[in-house]
Amino acid sequence: MTKQSDAQRTASRSGDTFVMDIKKIRADARKHMSDGPVTPSYGANRETVLKLLNDALATEIVCTLRYKRHYFMAKGINSEAVATEFDEHATEEQEHADRIAERIVQLGGEPDFAPDGLGTRAHSEYKEGANLTDMIRENLVAERIAIDTYREIIHYLGEKDVTTRRLFEEILAVEEEHADDMADLLAGRE
Repeated sequence: MTKQSDAQRTASRSGDTFVMDIKKIRADARKHMSDGPVTPSYGANRETVLKLLNDALATEIVCTLRYKRHYFMAKGINSEAVATEFDEHATEEQEHADRIAERIVQLGGEPDFAPDGLGTRAHSEYKEGANLTDMIRENLVAERIAIDTYREIIHYLGEKDVTTRRLFEEILAVEEEHADDMADLLAGRE
């Protein structure tokens, strides 16, 4: 095996040659260091991504609040098991919000936690539900909204911002689990 130079690394892959200009990458890394992880190779429109992230942050906060309310308001037969599920989902939605806020900061933005605009920025709505079945139904609707909007965001990001895309993919997987949980609870009540 021949030794690769620091200036250029070459690898063969399916007959294609991969060449990386390490000198240029090193020089570019020293420019605009205040941009943190956002390097010249970042392919997305950062302002658009920050808006998408802040809207998702609002969505996760609204979902956290709705699940928390439902946890405390759950009453009736089998409500204890359902309330436990609501509480677990509230915790996971809060974790999503925290991860999204962290990514916003990494991209040089500011997470928008202002309560006055949460309802307008969030994808899902804050619906209280009149009874336990309504609460489950409203949570299922909200999860389905999050699933579709996050899929759209993932599609938009593509290869332009792989880190943010992966974040949304990971959150999407949990939202799908939540929707499945709510569908199972709803099926058991109808």
